[in-house]
Amino acid sequence: QVQLAESGGGLVQSGGSLRLSCAVSGFASSYYAIGWFRQAPGKEREGVSCLSTIDGSTFYADSVKGRFTISRDKAKNTAYLQMNSLKSEDTAVYYCASVDEDGWYSCSLATDFGSWGQGTKVTVSS
Repeated sequence: QVQLAESGGGLVQSGGSLRLSCAVSGFASSYYAIGWFRQAPGKEREGVSCLSTIDGSTFYADSVKGRFTISRDKAKNTAYLQMNSLKSEDTAVYYCASVDEDGWYSCSLATDFGSWGQGTKVTVSS
């Protein structure tokens, strides 16, 4: 079982930056991808970015491409989401999640991710 805990959310002005962290514990070596999702009030949960721990490949939703960067510090068992040029539409609760089973997965499908953190709220004021 993988446990995930996000931190780093908060209030930021439009155009600003935040870095979210996702601390991984438990069977930390047993996950195959780490992803970031977000959910705004009244909206579906959206896959923002994910990173394969197997080959390092990354995915970004079109809405964040060029502004967000996903990374992982293996030694610290921590994943990050660097968010730059934030917009009001980035306001949401952000969750990190892990793919815990080997095999095909989609970075956009929340159901492919077996473990989830509790979420951290990001508010971007315009």
